[in-house]
Amino acid sequence: MNITFETCVPDPAEWNHIIQVLPAAHLLQTWEWANMKGTGGWRPTGCIWRVGTEVCAAAMVLKRDLHFAGISTRINILYAPKGPLLDWTDQALSHRVLDDLQALACQNRAVFLKIDPDVAIGTGITGEEEDQPDQTGLALREDLQRRGWVFSQDQIQFRNSAIIDLRPSEEEILARMKSKARYNIRLAEKKGVRIRQGGKDDLSGLYRMYAETAVRDGFVIREEAYYLALWKKFLEANMAIILIAEVEDRPVAGLILFSFARRSWYLYGMSRGEHREKMPNYLLQWEAIRQAKRYGSLDYDLWGAPDEFAEQDPLWGVFRFKEGLGARVVRWIGAWDYLVSPASYRLYTRVIPRILEIMRRRGRVRTRQEVKTL
Repeated sequence: MNITFETCVPDPAEWNHIIQVLPAAHLLQTWEWANMKGTGGWRPTGCIWRVGTEVCAAAMVLKRDLHFAGISTRINILYAPKGPLLDWTDQALSHRVLDDLQALACQNRAVFLKIDPDVAIGTGITGEEEDQPDQTGLALREDLQRRGWVFSQDQIQFRNSAIIDLRPSEEEILARMKSKARYNIRLAEKKGVRIRQGGKDDLSGLYRMYAETAVRDGFVIREEAYYLALWKKFLEANMAIILIAEVEDRPVAGLILFSFARRSWYLYGMSRGEHREKMPNYLLQWEAIRQAKRYGSLDYDLWGAPDEFAEQDPLWGVFRFKEGLGARVVRWIGAWDYLVSPASYRLYTRVIPRILEIMRRRGRVRTRQEVKTL
């Protein structure tokens, strides 16, 4: 099999068309996501592998230059979020893709290259009855280790997901939910919760609700301009819709439903403290499931399950909610780093966590101040 490799500046009109037919095509590999990351200093490079004229693999690789105080030279890092995209059971192809990505990292004199493709090492909670290993992911993990890749200390995306299979009928999906979830969906309807599809005029209100959620639940978010630009970009590309739960015409919860290549994702959700007893989030997710099916999605990724399936994990409560909706656990291979400069990598892994912690503290203060003005 003669495989060719090329790099390019991605064409906005062509890139998504190229990747949408590849295995595990992901929202984070789209042109829109890369273009948004460009506002934060990341520069995209499209990587394409072909057999003849047919594309068999692709990766949107983002590059960012970094400069640390006291160090005279700039360094750069490479990251292919949720990529590369290919059939990982094809060993000849996977070996060629990894070879070329390693060479690309060396050519760019990067400190390291990070990948975290949607390749499962298993489904179900580890050690429980539904635990099923996935040989494709396990084989890839072994290959990465043989090549000298290291399991990353910086897992940008969630290592585990909770995913709802959308191929059954709506009635079957409801039947797979826990009885409490079905009860809460009906309760929300009886208590007057209504779901409407929002538009661009709702974005500022959604961000304010998101900020309130972040303060209440203790997670860090970016500034308003970032989210408004991101959400607007995907709305304009017809790759996202807004769903808002209201009680007496007052928004009490919302989410952004992203869809691409017959997959849907729940990346951003927000809610207010009021009317929580009316269970608006259950009805909101049920409508998201129905909308995702109408889009033609085969699965709905609820985006995030605990690293450790134990009550002390910060995601445990959210996971139990997702589990109640009938989601199954998928354990991904996680993020792996190819080290071009081990010495610089050690510096990076020491310095960056400190910088991020400072930024998180500042972010928490900023968000609390924003919420006080709402």
